[in-house]
Amino acid sequence: MMQPITAKELEYITDSMSNEDLLIKQTVVALSHTQNPAIQQLFQQFTPQHKQHYQQLLTTLQQHAPLAPKQ
Repeated sequence: MMQPITAKELEYITDSMSNEDLLIKQTVVALSHTQNPAIQQLFQQFTPQHKQHYQQLLTTLQQHAPLAPKQ
């Protein structure tokens, strides 16, 4: 059985989501500014990884939402 997440854990997850969102945006911008095919390939690999991390964090929040105290 899942336990409710703490306020500190919630803060950590939301900060991580913000970081992943920023990394997604930065990799897209960097990809559009480089002409080096090897670097482009690297950024093309990073973007989906950060999107996957963001989605995993969002899923974790959604799974715990029913356990959150009602206010």
